[in-house]
Amino acid sequence: QVRLVESGGGLVQAGASLRLSCTASTRATSNNAMGWFRQYPGKAREFVAAINWRSTQTIYADSVKGRFTISRENAKNSVYLQMDNLQPEDTAVYYCAAALGSSAASSSQQYRYWGQGTQVTISS
Repeated sequence: QVRLVESGGGLVQAGASLRLSCTASTRATSNNAMGWFRQYPGKAREFVAAINWRSTQTIYADSVKGRFTISRENAKNSVYLQMDNLQPEDTAVYYCAAALGSSAASSSQQYRYWGQGTQVTISS
């Protein structure tokens, strides 16, 4: 069983930056794509960004393109989400996930393991 632990969430003002980190408990995810999703209260989880296992492919939701950057360090079993120019609409719980395959994917059904989530709150 793979355990994913997110960190780096918090409360910041609009326009600020945050960097989320996600660390896997084993190296089992090194060959899998990784992704970030977010969830608003009462809404379904939505795709934010994903990266393939070699870091040669990244995909983003239109709402975060140009502001968020996903990256990974396989040697540290970690994936990151750099979030710049944060806006109040980015307020959500952010989840890290490990995909079933090696290619970046935007569908939550393509992900097998999920973290517990970290709260990100942006004040206006």
